[in-house]
Amino acid sequence: MHESTITAKGQTTVPVGIRERVGVGPGSRLVWHVLPNGTLIVRAKTGKLLDLAGTVKPSKRGKVSVDDMNAWR
Repeated sequence: MHESTITAKGQTTVPVGIRERVGVGPGSRLVWHVLPNGTLIVRAKTGKLLDLAGTVKPSKRGKVSVDDMNAWR
């Protein structure tokens, strides 16, 4: 288990084991979520949407209409 302390300025240091495990370093951004039951989730924001460009092959069926994309409505 990893542990850190919050300073008087509200800052904390992410333990080295956690930083290495999630691949973050100086300048990395963290996203904080507090669930209704008080559980805290901290997520490393490591990528950008543009990093995904070209990772999905176009459909051979051609274009898909907005209505087809929203078929669940």
